[in-house]
Amino acid sequence: MLFRSGTTAAIYAARANLAPLLITGYQDGGIPGGQLMTTTHVENFPGFPDGILGPDLMDRCRAQAERWGTRVVEADVEALDLSRRPFAITVDGRTIRTQALILATGASANRLHCPGEDSFWSRGISACAICDGATPQFRHAELAVVGGGDSACEEAVYLTKYGSHVHLIVRRGELRASRAMADRVLANPRITVHWNRQVGHFSGADWLEALHLLDGSGEPAEVLAVRGLFYAIGHTPNTRLVRGQLQLDDAGYVVTRPGGPETSVEGVLAAGDVADAQWRQAITAAASGCQAALAAERWLSHHDLAVTVARDPVDPVAADLPQPTGTATEASFDPAALWQGGSYALRRLYHESDRPLLVVYTSPSCGPCHVFKPQLKRVLQELQGAAQGVEIDLEADPDIAAQAGVTGTPTVQLFLRKELRQQWRGVQQRSVVRDAIEGLLAGVG
Repeated sequence: MLFRSGTTAAIYAARANLAPLLITGYQDGGIPGGQLMTTTHVENFPGFPDGILGPDLMDRCRAQAERWGTRVVEADVEALDLSRRPFAITVDGRTIRTQALILATGASANRLHCPGEDSFWSRGISACAICDGATPQFRHAELAVVGGGDSACEEAVYLTKYGSHVHLIVRRGELRASRAMADRVLANPRITVHWNRQVGHFSGADWLEALHLLDGSGEPAEVLAVRGLFYAIGHTPNTRLVRGQLQLDDAGYVVTRPGGPETSVEGVLAAGDVADAQWRQAITAAASGCQAALAAERWLSHHDLAVTVARDPVDPVAADLPQPTGTATEASFDPAALWQGGSYALRRLYHESDRPLLVVYTSPSCGPCHVFKPQLKRVLQELQGAAQGVEIDLEADPDIAAQAGVTGTPTVQLFLRKELRQQWRGVQQRSVVRDAIEGLLAGVG
């Protein structure tokens, strides 16, 4: 599941004493939390009059689900077998069986697939302005966003915090965004909208230098000298696991009963963007998660398959929200700590530690960072002090990130005795990082 619809379903199922299992992952469906993890301020979710950061909202959703007894498994689902009951879910090589399944795998960002895209991917081209916009390479540079919906408008406004100017490339002669978002873009003097334009190809040396645009008839138009391009051109539903098992429409979305979450297989419900090609809002995704959980409970009860658990105490403990990483100073630095923040800790451990060192580059608005950091901390805890980690905030230490050649967040660098041994860009499976560290430790031994 992903978290807008998935955690809502888990909350309702847990409160019905059904003992839900929430399986998160990093491949099909992207990162846990879905598209809200690549959103800055969510301004239209009821109950938050001042808005709330997308990652913070998802932290609250997860904490609420866990508070009521939801078990969370942070791993990729490798396969689903819906051909017999109970359904079989393969996770990390083991099989989990269930009588009812809520599919909430969301949708993933689309790419343009224009000539030169692969050459400049992560070298000027990104599908997440919220993740990568704060990196040093984009500061004080001309940037561009492709798209005409709410996401494109939000990203264009967000990038004005870092770039010198932002170009919004719109395929049509009008914006599809909500009136509030469209007005915000059109009123911003640091944003230029290019109507009836599309990207033809890219050019540059080691980094993106220019976009070559086409007009509405496909003829060459202007060339924009930009250092960064961010995609906001829609999504494709994550349905690989259920192709050939559930009915899908022509666009790949799961077909559900009109007005309900039921799919073509009894006991399988769909919620959120994996089945919604029209509304695609946080509130509608949450509502569909509620519907799916209630429908699952009714279906299980009707077939005498519901297994409830007793909750003691009836009133759960307070929700536990993640805390930000503190910045180490000369006074607070601990040479034995597993995880610290800031440039001082980095300098000390880089020069003094003989253990493998994970350096994690993040930014406050980076949702994927938000998800990845707990996994890295878990790796360090599992290794029982054999390795250490330092978190570097690109907002607080941009010069360090620039020196390290960081082009987006999250970026993780693995050092041993001042030597860079490995680097990862984006969220990785926990096992990948752990295997790399254990390989270094084996070599040391």
